[in-house]
Amino acid sequence: MRIGQRHIGLAQQPYVIAELSGNHNQSLDRALALVDAAADAGADAVKLQTYTADTMTIHVDAPGFVIDDPKSLWNGRHLYELYEEAHTPWDWHAPIFRRAAEQGLHCFSTPFDDTAVDFLESLGAPAYKIASFECTDLPLIRKVAATGKPMIISTGMATLAEIDETVRAAREAGCRDFVLLKCTSTYPATPENTHLRTIPVLREAFGCEVGLSDHTMGCGAAVAAVALGASVVEKHLTLARADGGVDAAFSLEPAELRQLRTETQRAWQALGEVRFGGSAAEAPSKLHRRSLYVVKDLKAGDRLTSMNLRAIRPGHGLPPKHLEELLGCAVTQDVKRGTPAHWALVRR
Repeated sequence: MRIGQRHIGLAQQPYVIAELSGNHNQSLDRALALVDAAADAGADAVKLQTYTADTMTIHVDAPGFVIDDPKSLWNGRHLYELYEEAHTPWDWHAPIFRRAAEQGLHCFSTPFDDTAVDFLESLGAPAYKIASFECTDLPLIRKVAATGKPMIISTGMATLAEIDETVRAAREAGCRDFVLLKCTSTYPATPENTHLRTIPVLREAFGCEVGLSDHTMGCGAAVAAVALGASVVEKHLTLARADGGVDAAFSLEPAELRQLRTETQRAWQALGEVRFGGSAAEAPSKLHRRSLYVVKDLKAGDRLTSMNLRAIRPGHGLPPKHLEELLGCAVTQDVKRGTPAHWALVRR
């Protein structure tokens, strides 16, 4: 598949998405600086989230509307207030899209309701991301799929059956190109809860490109994901974790994103193909294998022994596997120390 002119697949280096989310910290200038940082770090795309507090939830004091989880970064926060702080104002989208285009980046977003899809269509979004929590929102899936644009779907907490429902809904509504992302919906996620071995199973089960939406710290999980067949990697980006913000604690800083870009590209390059035997690049090294050499001066008629014939480097002589065959043979001519052993030297 492709987004714009960028092909995405195993034959291409990983497609790296920098998720801006709420790391703008309520500043358009900071949001634009994040776009610049993503470009400098080598990302392929930046991604926003398109919603308002009112399209995400309602402002009410009732069970479930306040986060009650001591392990959560947002424990005690009211959902409405959290989304109000984290959302990207809709009038910022156009300048962010423009800055991304100027930097040669794709820019798209995660819509959370129909109005967001319609708005993003008006901006010419080249693709859509579906968040893990909306993976099972089939009406939203159908709305996005009907645009005909590529979809990148985080699977998060979804069961295999739920993913199948989502994929069927997307395909039936007109989506032909989509990527399924393995995702762990904890913030941050631990390596132990990441379960990357799911990635090749997703590819085989649904016949599509796969990737990782990564909430772990560092780039180790992303590199391992590429080794397992991920063609897309998404990470949250902040200018500096010390600046704070709703997502800062599990976001990469620009230098870390640059490292992720480099290391995932190296991992992809290192995959290569199934191959045995030396490559063209290894040809010079082959000359430094061990081979059989005469290690003492010999006169014609002298016999080869373990004292005057040894397996040493370099590799210009016969392979060491012929040692037993040569021992006891008489040389047919005077031989100087350091001569590689060849059949022409001996009378068998």
